[in-house]
Amino acid sequence: MREIDWLLSGEVWIRYRTRVDLLDEVIINAEIKNIKQKISEDNLICEIMLGLNEWSNTIMKNHKDSNHPIHKLAFIADIGMNSNDIGVKDILDKVYSHQSKEGVFQVLANIPVHFGGSGENAYTWMLCDAPLVLYSIAKMDISRHEEVITATKHLVSLQNSNGWGCTVSNDLGKFRGPGKKSDPCPYANLLMLKLIAALDTNEFDEAADIGIKAILELWDNRANRKEYLFGIGTDFKKLKAPLIWFDILHVLEVLSKYERIYEDRRFKEMIGILESKCVGDSKLKPESMYRPWKAWEFANKKAYSRWITFLAYRILKRTGHL
Repeated sequence: MREIDWLLSGEVWIRYRTRVDLLDEVIINAEIKNIKQKISEDNLICEIMLGLNEWSNTIMKNHKDSNHPIHKLAFIADIGMNSNDIGVKDILDKVYSHQSKEGVFQVLANIPVHFGGSGENAYTWMLCDAPLVLYSIAKMDISRHEEVITATKHLVSLQNSNGWGCTVSNDLGKFRGPGKKSDPCPYANLLMLKLIAALDTNEFDEAADIGIKAILELWDNRANRKEYLFGIGTDFKKLKAPLIWFDILHVLEVLSKYERIYEDRRFKEMIGILESKCVGDSKLKPESMYRPWKAWEFANKKAYSRWITFLAYRILKRTGHL
């Protein structure tokens, strides 16, 4: 496989995921377990963990804020950390300390009065954060599996015939994002599909199909349509990490978990764009970056990124294009 030796010379968390996801080495292998244990010693990972300890004190002001603990939680879940790793259980306990009556885990938020909120700090949830929290828990703590399933059932029940709209907890009243109420929210659908794909069940297949359709129809109408300000244009097609917002790597990482759409024309068109970026020099550079992550190797647009390259390769391998 292209550039494997280069990927294996990178940061410990990149080496770990490369061996598990691209080389199909088993996690119980002694050498792989040793590499995994070293992830928590990485300086940048240690900084992430420190930031996550502020979970209970950090206000969600913008769901695109890449520095918010919710995205850091998903990142450590993505690289393979779990409740058995040093410090993770303490962080998860902070997450578990705020749970709605529907079973959905909450984040600290402050919705201004002029947007329909109370203007006060309060623990709550929205469909653009709750699925991501549940996804992270599903990946990191098997002991909470039943709670995650219960909460997922509630979120799935909020789906409309055209997908998940901008939906929030009842305690937020009439608040919703800037868009047409009847439209599906592309980001909410992406996060719900991400959550469902992480669960070992077929229970939500019908709901997932509706969510997939919502994203693929937006792709079909990308020239003249935006939903809740999410469009598919030049910025969407830029390679960017971590997988935080609505962009091609994040969308393909999620949709590629659903093998039944591999032959769909629209999915193949998106895969084609990713393949075209790998033509010639197969090492990839980030085409955009999140400033709070500027110390990471995937945030330098002038240099090749092992993590960006790995993410692309994993999608292409999973879908039979590598």
